[in-house]
Amino acid sequence: MTDDLLSLAGEAIAQASKLGADAAHAVAVDGRSTEISILEGKIEKLEQSESRDISLKLYAGKSSATVSGSVLTAAAIRRLAEKALDMARRAPPDPYAGIADSDQIARDIPDLDLAANDLPDPQAIEALARRAEAAGLGVQGVAKSAGAGASRYETALGVAISNGFAQAYRRTGVSVSMSAIAGEGTGMQRDYDYSSSVHFADLRDPETVGRAAGERVVKRLNPRKVKSQAAPVIYDRRVAGSLIGHLLAAINGAAIARGTSFLKDMMGQRIFASGMTIVEDPFIRRGLGSRPFDGEGLACHRRNLIDDGVLTGWVLDLRAARQLGLAPTGQGSRGGPSTANVYLPAGPQSPEAQIAAIGQGLYVTELLGSSINPVTGDYSRGASGFWIDNGALAYPVSEITIAGNLKDMFKTVVPASNLEFRSSVNAPNCLVEGLTIAGV
Repeated sequence: MTDDLLSLAGEAIAQASKLGADAAHAVAVDGRSTEISILEGKIEKLEQSESRDISLKLYAGKSSATVSGSVLTAAAIRRLAEKALDMARRAPPDPYAGIADSDQIARDIPDLDLAANDLPDPQAIEALARRAEAAGLGVQGVAKSAGAGASRYETALGVAISNGFAQAYRRTGVSVSMSAIAGEGTGMQRDYDYSSSVHFADLRDPETVGRAAGERVVKRLNPRKVKSQAAPVIYDRRVAGSLIGHLLAAINGAAIARGTSFLKDMMGQRIFASGMTIVEDPFIRRGLGSRPFDGEGLACHRRNLIDDGVLTGWVLDLRAARQLGLAPTGQGSRGGPSTANVYLPAGPQSPEAQIAAIGQGLYVTELLGSSINPVTGDYSRGASGFWIDNGALAYPVSEITIAGNLKDMFKTVVPASNLEFRSSVNAPNCLVEGLTIAGV
């Protein structure tokens, strides 16, 4: 499959060259997926899709255009190239646009084990969803299901660029989730759990997922309000990754080049506490965010985005790197600078010890909405979770807002020891000091 896709991408590059394009970048993709949702034992949604298409970006000088098509005959690919080149010649020039130089492209492509050959069939996908829902409904106190689901996908892509880059790879994925409801009327609460993996063998069993969803929602019954105050906040690991996400948005090279980041002048400065590290590792085997090369054909690199609390640099694609006068970092994609497998390493303190050290504070399990000012770093989000009293989770709380400034928040982040890799951005429980809690 990958050889065929690489041949299609190569044909598109050849056609673009014959037509007189100055540079070209082609991506041929074959994708297949199955998604099933169950509600109260009945199939609510069943979707299966198959697609095969090609995307071609052509350059005429510093102007470019991108077109896509799903008819993949030689004649159709030529027509696609003709249309893209005509559009590029009419487009305004971008002084920072262009493909990588031939000496910049990736040469050594690692095998990251990103494709499984044992993905479950549609009947097995349905069974996963049913098992998760049944397990959640079996938890005492759960009133009903808000839905359970499972999915599988397989994607293959071939990438060819006129600078000589030509590579292909496959990736797969499977997931299962369950959302449970407890209580009635205005006292109704909802919570969830999920598992996603590249290989089916690494997926958590659906009973564990369903039970976790049920147990979580029962604990949230009869929430209270809390008074407005300043207090330490612990982010549960399910939501702690959002803090890393705010950092990634702030160090994205496109935002830096626009001057719209509150960290635009902070490269090389300490923005987290001493000893803190935040890692990007595209080479984690079977990682949900792993990739053997970036979207522009450059080699990826394992790097510390934060090293001993210091911001080491920006997330750059070719365009942002040129605009900032810096070397590209192998973090490009068709949509701009992007990262792969970013995580905050675990700290020495257990989650229980972290809670036990707090007299009064908030343990956040869910974040609702977002008001983040990317220029100033001002932070405000709706939240729910549990109130910490004398070092223990005392009772559930809801309808509160937590606020602060990300510059100040980053300086106080303390990770717990419970890191798990469940997405492309991961963090353990994180303690953040001095946030303002708006309640009653």
